[in-house]
Amino acid sequence: MSVVIVGGGLAGISAAIALQESGVQVTLVESRPWLGGATHSFVRGELSVDNGQHVFLRCCSAYQGLLRRLRADHLVDVQDRFDVPVLRPGAGPARLRRANLPSPLHLLPALAGYAPLSAADRLRAARAAARLRRLDPADPALDLESAGTWLARHGQRPWARDALWGLFITSALNAEVDEAALGLSAMVCKRALFGRADAADIGVPLVPLEELHGGPALRRIAEMGGTVRLKAKVEAVTTDPKVVVDGMPIAADAVIMAVPHEAAARLLPAQALPEPLRWPELDASPIVNVHVVYDRTVMDAPFLCGGTAPHTPRNTLFAAATGSPVQWVFDRTEVSGLRRGQYLAVSLSAADRWIDMPTAAIRSRFVPELRRLLPAAWDAEVREVFVTRERRATFRQRPGSGAARPSAATRAPGLFLAGAWTDTGWPDTMEGAVRSGLTAARLVRRHLERVRDR
Repeated sequence: MSVVIVGGGLAGISAAIALQESGVQVTLVESRPWLGGATHSFVRGELSVDNGQHVFLRCCSAYQGLLRRLRADHLVDVQDRFDVPVLRPGAGPARLRRANLPSPLHLLPALAGYAPLSAADRLRAARAAARLRRLDPADPALDLESAGTWLARHGQRPWARDALWGLFITSALNAEVDEAALGLSAMVCKRALFGRADAADIGVPLVPLEELHGGPALRRIAEMGGTVRLKAKVEAVTTDPKVVVDGMPIAADAVIMAVPHEAAARLLPAQALPEPLRWPELDASPIVNVHVVYDRTVMDAPFLCGGTAPHTPRNTLFAAATGSPVQWVFDRTEVSGLRRGQYLAVSLSAADRWIDMPTAAIRSRFVPELRRLLPAAWDAEVREVFVTRERRATFRQRPGSGAARPSAATRAPGLFLAGAWTDTGWPDTMEGAVRSGLTAARLVRRHLERVRDR
């Protein structure tokens, strides 16, 4: 029995490995010259650059399971305790870190001392959190409302929505709080913030993404006897099922389409598509990353953490920001291979306002912003600024999007879907992508069992 997987992102990789572990012959077809999909790296001068900063949480069990299968789990590190400095213009960093208490008490001390909010706003935030914990993210009614509307109705003023809730919701859903679907927002908060005490501990790669995902996946699939075809153009998929690649049909017992929803709708036969086809409603939301290389260190642990030891993964510093267009900033110096100075990457989610802005204009906005947030940057020389843009980084996780997300099964036997845009119950993240691949692999195995029994 053989399976063709179209798309070599995390969804396709996870499906391929899961099927090969079951003894299924797999051919993975990818149009680009690398595996890893939206998580890839490139070389720029002396730097190894990721197309965007990707992190995960300790609660992302499927993603960490994939890393173990790729034998790459030693190439990431996770905080021993959730700990995020929050930069503010004109003031020292605030700090959100969990206490050594059971959930849900573990974050109360952090909220009680969170300087960007007034005492009254902190109290209102605690009350809203208690109400949020009681929501059922699977309730279809929550998909019809925005997180911002719900938070405002429960006493969260605009500043609190930006300075507290936005730190988590915007980065997780790639959507502004006022535009993010309440169901997914509640899921993120309940799973990460109000679940197990260690659920929100942040993990980061210690190597470029190509060394974490693409390279290990190529090696692992080959070791297990699979085939990977890179730079291969898929022209059509038939209900036989067959996949037409570079003009040649490849027969299979099942096909998994692990590609963006636009590509899946274009390539799948009409018999496989739902009626009506709602996938175009998912649209796309961009992410922009601003990369700044300094001649010296401008962000260090003593500044971020007030001289106390930070709970950061080894060799990695990061901080959130509020009151600034900067959202999150990461120290990429060691991972990139930079030997002198410091390399910071500013990650901007829900980046519609930045996606088409020229690099010179972005530089003129963000270099001064980093000086406002990092006093040491005033005396530093900026050696280089460049920008990476992911125009279709995720689908738009806005109210109503949940109903447009399809299941992994299509209307055609033997044709299946994978991708973080499918109905995983998770946001469009690395964890969601891996879960979708595992779901598709499970359905394929059931399909192959029925085929054998005929």
